[in-house]
Formats: sequence, C-alpha cells, structure tokens
Amino acid sequence: MEIELVTGDITAERVDAIVNAANSSLLGGGGVDGAIHRRGGPAILEECRALRASRYGRGLPVGQAVATTAGRLPARWVIHTVGPVWSATEDRSPLLRQCYEQSLTVAAGLGAASVAFPLISSGVYRWPKEDAATQALTVLRNAPAGIGLVRLVLFDDATRQAAEVARTRLGRP
Repeated sequence: MEIELVTGDITAERVDAIVNAANSSLLGGGGVDGAIHRRGGPAILEECRALRASRYGRGLPVGQAVATTAGRLPARWVIHTVGPVWSATEDRSPLLRQCYEQSLTVAAGLGAASVAFPLISSGVYRWPKEDAATQALTVLRNAPAGIGLVRLVLFDDATRQAAEVARTRLGRP
C-alpha cells in the first residue's frame, strides 16, 4: 500500500473515493465540504438529504462515515465524515483517528482501491496541522487489504510541510 502526500485540490483527484470533511448536517458548508458539494453538483446533496431523511435524522455523528455518489467529480464516491473540533483541554484524538478508520472501512466496503483524504479537522475545527497529520498517518498506514493507494491531499505547502514532518517522525511510509 502506498501513501502519498500532495498539495492540491481534493475535488480534482482521480481516485475511486474522496473523503469529505463534512459537517454533521451533511448538507454542505465551507472549506472542503463546500468545495465538494459545489463541484460535485446536486446529486451529492440529493443523496445527503436522503440520508438525513432516513438513517441520520439528527445528522452524522462525529467519527462516523457514510458514502454517496461523487456526482460530477472525477471520483466514483464521496465518503463523508465529521471530524472533532480541536480542544486544548480534552483529548479528542481517538475521534479524529476514528474518522480515518471509518472512512477506510467504508471505502473497502465499496471496493475502492484508491482513496484521497483531506487533513480532517485542520481547517475551521482548528486542529494543529502537524498533530492532525500524525493522527491521519497513524491510521492510514494500516489501510485494509484491497486499498492500494491512499493520498493525503493538503491545502497548501505549509500544511504539506507539516505532514512531511509528521511522516518523518513516525517513520515512513
């Protein structure tokens, strides 16, 4: 299994599945979530509304993951997960790792061989970037069999550098 760290736009990734750092409403928002909904088009929102009307009436819980179509995106599926908000007084890192674990489980269940992730919770949820990357890489290096490529798509060069530092500290892959 290969893990790639790239700077880029997750909505342009040509992989089987991309992961959306969603909010619990599943109805779009800012950051990665808004970009995925805008570029993917109304089919994603339609499936998210159906999920809200059935299984997730109160919204998607933090740490859980669910898949929809990718609409007009080059990927086949979008896997939505809700990251925790960072706290200086409470260790929420198990919830952040759970986002990656659950997303990989959903991807494997779909038969996805390649998955692109954003750095979950590192934007408006204020998780420190290097630690967010450490949490992500700790899980991603143990992707289920069948997933041959995991790509961590980082918003800018500074975030990619933080992820490279985390990967070096953990020891490659």
